[in-house]
Formats: sequence, C-alpha cells, structure tokens
Amino acid sequence: MANVREIFAKNLRKNRRKCGFSQEMLAEKAGVSTHYISMIELARNFPKSEVIERLAGALSIEVHELFIVTHSPADELEKLHQSIITVIKQTVSESIAASVESSFGKMIKAGKNQEKDK
Repeated sequence: MANVREIFAKNLRKNRRKCGFSQEMLAEKAGVSTHYISMIELARNFPKSEVIERLAGALSIEVHELFIVTHSPADELEKLHQSIITVIKQTVSESIAASVESSFGKMIKAGKNQEKDK
C-alpha cells in the first residue's frame, strides 16, 4: 500500500495535469518554487498544511481530494490475480495432501494384508 507522500504526490500530479497546468504554473499560483512542486510530485518532500491548502486552492479542489486513495483497474486486476493464485496454491496443496494421505493409507492397508497372508 502506498504511503501518504506517494498518495499525495500522485493526486497532486493528476490534478495538476487535469487543470492543464505545468509544474511552473502550479508553483506560481501556489507561491512556491517549481523545484518544490517537482520534489512533492516525486514524493521526496511533503508540504506543510498551509502549502497544501494553497495547492488545493490553485487546483480548485478540496484539500481532502489530494489524499484520496484511488485504485486503477490494473491495481484491481493485480489484487484479483494474487487472490486467484492464493486459492489455487491452497487447493493444490490440499489436493496433494489428500492424495498423499490416500496413497499412504493404501500402502499401510496393503502392508497389513501382506502380513496376514504370511
């Protein structure tokens, strides 16, 4: 799961692009440097609350929108893929265990029958 910096960075970049702003334009509107915007979008820096409010205002969005965790279809497919693999592994493991148990049971029964025949 992504951390807050990564979520914020992704949402800032997404909303900036949605508004058609370059990093320079957003930096100017929010009163920060272009380098600072770049560092935020790379999740290397995290802004103070005043800057977060100015960024949201510059993007004409609510502050909370910069913290929303969104799942792309690719993320959902990966989760489904991992879930299916887990179920398959468990099913195969249970099947192998049952097969081994059955085989040993037959071997033991055959061994007892051989002893009786002696």
